[in-house]
Amino acid sequence: MAVGGDLPSSVLFACTHNSIRSPMAAGLMRLHFGALVRVESVGVRPAADVSAMAAFVMDETGVDISKLRPKGFDAFEEDEEEPFDLIVSLSPEAHHRALDLIPKLGKTAEYWPTFDPSLAEGSREQVLLEYRMVRDGLERQIARRFQRPSTG
Repeated sequence: MAVGGDLPSSVLFACTHNSIRSPMAAGLMRLHFGALVRVESVGVRPAADVSAMAAFVMDETGVDISKLRPKGFDAFEEDEEEPFDLIVSLSPEAHHRALDLIPKLGKTAEYWPTFDPSLAEGSREQVLLEYRMVRDGLERQIARRFQRPSTG
């Protein structure tokens, strides 16, 4: 992963089901960069809904992803808009799919290996801890990777 890169004008976050990791990353990117960046998220095999646990831990940061409807890559393959400046893949399966879509869907792709917290076991609190660790890890990666534009 590149460190301290310029802020792209558009980023597509991709994971396997578009129900946990990519919605979290997209929500955090919007939180930090607002209208400066077009941000979307997709999954290779979209789930029916966003994970309730993911929505819960994102709500702790003031980001509401609960109403997001998971979508697949096909939602953007026929898109007439410019390709995304960057596709950030959070699962191996999503990265393979993203690489197949360069340069049509995105100009470049990066892989940020990210644990799938739906695999976590234990009590509700232990599972929530895993979701929070994924959220916080994504937040650190976003802060490290994308520079805030200068305001002065």
